[in-house]
Amino acid sequence: MSVSKRIVLRFPHRLVDRPIVSRLIRDFNLDFNILKASITPETEGLMVVELTGERADYDKGIQYLTEAGVKIQSLSRDITRNEDRCTSCGACVTICPVNCFTLEKNRKVSFKGEKCIACGVCILACPPRAMEVHF
Repeated sequence: MSVSKRIVLRFPHRLVDRPIVSRLIRDFNLDFNILKASITPETEGLMVVELTGERADYDKGIQYLTEAGVKIQSLSRDITRNEDRCTSCGACVTICPVNCFTLEKNRKVSFKGEKCIACGVCILACPPRAMEVHF
């Protein structure tokens, strides 16, 4: 069974210069798409990736990352919309590159966090500052 998940990887500074991600391809037969990355020597590294592969290979790859000291979390935990602030103005609907937002018939904007790639464009476009990214 094939699996595809978007996750956030946090690399401690001691792992930033190691070929951790290349091993996911070579040793665990996983495909990956880097959605966002911030890697600087001597500081913590951050990557938002989409990993795809067979379930058993994915699980082994995640185990390898964990044992290596990489912190892993689901991307959806980092992308949130503050419902109290959202006015459903629709500013986010037209600029989202992956169509996470839709204007419903009741004129409310819905957010599908599972589609989000954490690009941050909606944060800049949102007048009431309802969209939040926590890395």
